[in-house]
Amino acid sequence: MITFSCRHPVRFALLFTLVVTLARAAVAPSMSSWQVGTGREIITPPAGVWMTGYAARSRPADGTAQDLWVKALAFADPVGQRGVLITLDLCGITQEITARVCAQLEKKHQLSRAAVMINVSHTHCSPWFEGSIIGLRILPAEGLTKADAYRRDLEQKIVRAADYALSHLAPATIAWGEDSASFGVNRRENPEKEIPARRAAGTLRGPSDPRVPVLAVHDASGALTALLVSYACHNTTLSFYQWHGDYAGCAQAELEKRHPGATVLFALGCGADINPNPRGTVELAQQHGLTLADAADRALARPMTRIEGKFSAAAEEITLTYAHRPSKEQILEAQQKEQPNREMHQAWAAAMNDQIKTHGEIPLTHAYPIQAWRLGNLAWAALGGEVVVDYALRLRAENQGPLWVFGYSNDVMAYIPSERVLAEGRYEGDTSMIPYGRPGPWTAGIEEKIVTKSHELLSRTQTR
Repeated sequence: MITFSCRHPVRFALLFTLVVTLARAAVAPSMSSWQVGTGREIITPPAGVWMTGYAARSRPADGTAQDLWVKALAFADPVGQRGVLITLDLCGITQEITARVCAQLEKKHQLSRAAVMINVSHTHCSPWFEGSIIGLRILPAEGLTKADAYRRDLEQKIVRAADYALSHLAPATIAWGEDSASFGVNRRENPEKEIPARRAAGTLRGPSDPRVPVLAVHDASGALTALLVSYACHNTTLSFYQWHGDYAGCAQAELEKRHPGATVLFALGCGADINPNPRGTVELAQQHGLTLADAADRALARPMTRIEGKFSAAAEEITLTYAHRPSKEQILEAQQKEQPNREMHQAWAAAMNDQIKTHGEIPLTHAYPIQAWRLGNLAWAALGGEVVVDYALRLRAENQGPLWVFGYSNDVMAYIPSERVLAEGRYEGDTSMIPYGRPGPWTAGIEEKIVTKSHELLSRTQTR
């Protein structure tokens, strides 16, 4: 025990100051560390809910092959600035759902809109709900009722998962690394039946993004508590009538089996024009999931870059415009014409008529979300919609320092083609607007608008 004498008050004051300073220094590392929390909820729909993702859907799901999840990863930096990443095993998300979730989290946790990032894996073995891919099919009344009930329950589960993560922050170290996987192939440039031969010959065409970014969270004891994995590839190995997380769900399940106690999240990159190959069976989804899990473990096994510094976030919406409104004659023809995928064209026509009824005319603008995060030395950009790979390749090439780029974030309203893809047209640049219930393709200049604003937001996070 240390005792002090008061015979020399000046010496005592100096000694007391020294002791306090040393005590503060001793606790400074824990006071200045990052804190991380996780949360999760099962979001597998009940019986009778209709599926989404393919125009051929003609009935509700038959059952569950793999549960669907919402997972949350919350951060607090050394000065208490917080953010939460929310990932969902869903095909899409709407701006309305995102707004309601963010409003609840702002009210309960005082989080700004920019500090909440929502990303969907785009599994096509997931439920349809109002506002998401509205031009696929006109659902019966019972289907609409069940979809609405599911959507309300979904929103509460998203909030609960995020709330739990934010309420259970604990000291942690965060580090990042990356590896690669090659099962994603540019689907615009490689006919599916030709891919095996081209792969064997090394002649696959078109841009792709084989990187597998990995973010690892370890607690104070050194145990892995959370893992975020990303990949830029459509999550569409499967198209059957059962709920399933596809390859992304398989990768998460495999990594959680390999690392007991860890919560594994998947955030989809800019893979709108990239397909998994081969595909079509649960076994192939599991194969791709294992490939992704192996890539993540290889990244974990190598020295990773530790995240130091602070958290910063910025977000804005920009106005994107559609090139034209369909005429009344075009809408009527879509309703009546015998053609392939007739039910999809009828659903598109119904969506156009609903917009005319609601707004007086079909709106030609959409508020498009862009978000930037900075976790110490690592930058993230999150773009709405089904974003083609060109965006990630360009943004990374033009950014100074490491950058992860996610698509399918905060609002999945349509495909987001680059200027090249828009000019080429075809599905991603043109006809994909039909199942999304949009009036037509985007106007030229979309890429420059998105890239310019992304750089602006990324720059803004550096100064906060």
